[in-house]
Amino acid sequence: MSFSIAFVAGVTPTKWTRIWGDRRPDVPLTVFRTETDEQISVLHDGRAEVSLVRLPIDETNLSVINLYNEIPVVVASKDHALEQAETVLLADLAGEHLLQNPDDVPEWRDLADEVRDGTRRPLPPMRDLDETMEQVAAGVGIIIVPHSIARLYGRKDVVSRPVTGVADTQIALAWITRETTEDIEEFIGIVRGRSKASSRTDAGAADAAAAALADEAQPELRSDGRPAKPPRKPKKTDKAKAAAKAIRVAAAKAKPAVRKRTESAPGRTRPTKNPNKGKGRGH
Repeated sequence: MSFSIAFVAGVTPTKWTRIWGDRRPDVPLTVFRTETDEQISVLHDGRAEVSLVRLPIDETNLSVINLYNEIPVVVASKDHALEQAETVLLADLAGEHLLQNPDDVPEWRDLADEVRDGTRRPLPPMRDLDETMEQVAAGVGIIIVPHSIARLYGRKDVVSRPVTGVADTQIALAWITRETTEDIEEFIGIVRGRSKASSRTDAGAADAAAAALADEAQPELRSDGRPAKPPRKPKKTDKAKAAAKAIRVAAAKAKPAVRKRTESAPGRTRPTKNPNKGKGRGH
């Protein structure tokens, strides 16, 4: 029996799959790349147990853990003026032709000359990002995408530069909440950087700490079974302090916080908080 992992274009799960192989050689992995429009459907149709996705997504019935942010870049032909820049201001791209749906990059849409004056021309036929990059290389227009996408589809005849004024995108781990399994919990621990035995160790530490505190509070008994003296509040001995600390550590290392959506009726790269979470990206 295998464990299936889907990942959207631009994500590199190699580190996590390698750790899985070391820890769980008894459970082989099935790993495959998805397009953006199917990054969640692979969960609902059973092709994958977890999916490494690019937000935003429909989180109905899903649990989601944010992993990291991706910086946006603008990609243009090799001879474009931005080749001389280290970073590009979004305002400097207002006069460009975007080879994407403007709604995919709302920050650019709100500044774009061709949107404001109604001169925007139809997009040329482009079946995928490879063909889009061909149009970019030919000087037809630009695209604004996450850095990992620009790197994945990069060519020698295009250049990419970080663009300021566009929100980062977020990469997250998603799975169906009601189908959470021990294997999924194991993979969550891997992507969150927990050690192999951390969950078991933390649980054991909590139990041991609770027992230590209970022993500390037990009154001494005389030979007839009656308390030798009234029970007293335990002192904060080194043992009790250590036990209390163990409990705090165990609680802090418990399951990672995830966002869970209640089931409905059937029908940067930066590791910083995204200030404009939820805005669509062009991929």
